[in-house]
Amino acid sequence: MSYQTNCVKIKLKPNSLEKVREWSKFINDRKDEVLATLRDESVILETAFLDQTDEGDFLIYLMKAESFEKARQAAETSVHEIDEYHQNFKRETWEDGKKLELLIDLENFPKN
Repeated sequence: MSYQTNCVKIKLKPNSLEKVREWSKFINDRKDEVLATLRDESVILETAFLDQTDEGDFLIYLMKAESFEKARQAAETSVHEIDEYHQNFKRETWEDGKKLELLIDLENFPKN
């Protein structure tokens, strides 16, 4: 099976690093619940990095999914509490974002 890959660079609102770190701890502490939502969304990989620059703070967000359209639809209708938390986090901390250009996308996932 092939997967779609997406990477977004998200500019964070000023003075939001404390909330970003709280969010990452919350997500990491509730991995089972997060993985359940990812399964619902057909997402197989979700990774976020913090990039602190002179221009501000950014999240670099990488995802792989069967279909990002399917993932979007599942997220919109989600009944998982953690998805509501994540949406609130985005509204509170994300200022702007842009999709990064994909140059290389290699997969070596084990075949079942």
